[in-house]
Amino acid sequence: MIYLLHGQPKSGKSILGQRLQFWLQTDKANWRKSVFHIDESQIYELYDIDVDSPMEHKQTHKICETIASFANLTNHDVVISTTSPYREVREAFKKRYKVKEIYCHNSKTKDKLPFFEPPQQFYIDLDTTASADETFKKLIKILI
Repeated sequence: MIYLLHGQPKSGKSILGQRLQFWLQTDKANWRKSVFHIDESQIYELYDIDVDSPMEHKQTHKICETIASFANLTNHDVVISTTSPYREVREAFKKRYKVKEIYCHNSKTKDKLPFFEPPQQFYIDLDTTASADETFKKLIKILI
């Protein structure tokens, strides 16, 4: 399974992705042998990507998708934390792989990408305005 956490910058994707990875690896009822967490900030550093343009966001998503699909095809679960602003790109990814799309958003986010396209169908809507602990508990209740 691939878990795609996406949303505007500063919407809590990275911390939720880290917690989801840990939970999937340690919760006895839902235990997975190995779970990879791909965070877009690591991709930016690794590939020296400047995320000021829409093309760079597409490039970052494609890199995340490639790594995730390889890990998933070798029987690993994957958690991706990324902005992934383009609906068409996410929908194409969901058609090719078993993906749970988790849309993270909150009312406190001020630095919004003007070209971000929220999902329209087949996704988990996760309001991250509350604390990370409360939001993570809400996410786990949805996933179980």
